[in-house]
Amino acid sequence: MSNDSKNTVVVGVDGSDPSVNALKWGAFMAKTSGSRLVAVTAYALPTAMYGADWVTLPDWDPEALAKESLDATLARVLDDPSDIDTVIREGSAANVILDEGEGAHMIVVGSRGHGGFKGLLLGSVSSAVAEHAKCPVLVVHGDTAPPPAA
Repeated sequence: MSNDSKNTVVVGVDGSDPSVNALKWGAFMAKTSGSRLVAVTAYALPTAMYGADWVTLPDWDPEALAKESLDATLARVLDDPSDIDTVIREGSAANVILDEGEGAHMIVVGSRGHGGFKGLLLGSVSSAVAEHAKCPVLVVHGDTAPPPAA
């Protein structure tokens, strides 16, 4: 994060309903606080099992797939997605969001994303971010009402 990070709202986006709602709330919080909005997506490379080497598929590009998913979510949710910054990084979602949120005004995450058990009210990513962030964290459920028009 840059020296300008105090004026930044960082949102974790994975395309799930809670993260889509988090993006709506993050955009609202950024607009009402005069902050810059940064949408963050993380992707992980598969790990080899039982000591076998991982064989990559020739047309498989996890970073490009993550970018495609993020761009589609931004286009679906925001009036002008070109107006925000995006970050796409390899790593665990919690670590990437925490790194990008270092010194931010606020971090916004969905209550749970595409991983984990459906019955959990607070996912491992949102829980880790809320526990370790050094700024306020807003955790948004997928069925939370959208923010008011700013």
